[in-house]
Amino acid sequence: MYTLKEIESKGLFYLELASFDEKSKAEICLTQGGRLSNLSFENTQILEDFDSSSYRDNYASAILFPFANRIKNGRYTFEDYKYKLECNETNKNNALHGLVYNKKFDLIDKELTLNFASVTLQYKDYGKCKGFPFKFLLELTYILSKKGITLAIKVKNKGEKTFPFTLGWHPYFYTSDLYKSSIDFKSDKEYVFNKQQIITGTTALDIEMPFNLKDVNLDNGYPLENDEIDFSTPKYSVNIKSTSKENYLQLYTPLQGNTIAIEPMTGAADNFNNKIGLQTLQPNQTFLVKWIIAIETTITKLNTN
Repeated sequence: MYTLKEIESKGLFYLELASFDEKSKAEICLTQGGRLSNLSFENTQILEDFDSSSYRDNYASAILFPFANRIKNGRYTFEDYKYKLECNETNKNNALHGLVYNKKFDLIDKELTLNFASVTLQYKDYGKCKGFPFKFLLELTYILSKKGITLAIKVKNKGEKTFPFTLGWHPYFYTSDLYKSSIDFKSDKEYVFNKQQIITGTTALDIEMPFNLKDVNLDNGYPLENDEIDFSTPKYSVNIKSTSKENYLQLYTPLQGNTIAIEPMTGAADNFNNKIGLQTLQPNQTFLVKWIIAIETTITKLNTN
């Protein structure tokens, strides 16, 4: 039977999902936007285990809503009305990574079985956020199973006005050796960014797949031609599959070695302005996206061969 523990540490509240043998564990921080703060699978570390105090700088596994990535100068126009978001990326004067990454989520449902553990978290916003005065309900469902982990995000417009939105996720994957790791995705172009890290155009993507991550320094964005991303490391491989009709990818390598942020998104950076992948949600409408992460470790491969 999979298990669920509630943990308090350093003033933060966590949920820990675990397999019956405790070889697979998923830690979710309710206090920091319902993020997946740690993940190990079959005794293999999958996500980088950053200290919680550094979250304000790295946004590790942050849920990105109502916009993913950046909004230039925090300004956008929607239905002929101008809005101004708080610019929390002060060095570039951008609004960064949405408005829920630092909100507290509540546990509203759970299911524990022999084959999986599932929790659903909820956050209600009453339309008082600066620059986004729209009421919405956000629900996150995490499912840890023998195959990997799934994140489902459901958004409901609880107000009387239509609003724009993009969804994204910001997990940092740990690898024992980034130089011996690779990523594989289908795209024929990448976005060109200016010094403010805002999209100014596209250029042809001329790299061989799988893309070896040796000696790379990335903060790059790509429109995807399908709904899958593969990441391979010496100790495990993952397949990230999305249910979104349109899919975008941001890759980022932090200064900390052997770590890469693989960020699936439903729209591109600054899409409140450039409209790339931008969607709208009408009153009482609901939008659902799932990111399904299938994990295979070297231990799993040895056992099946």
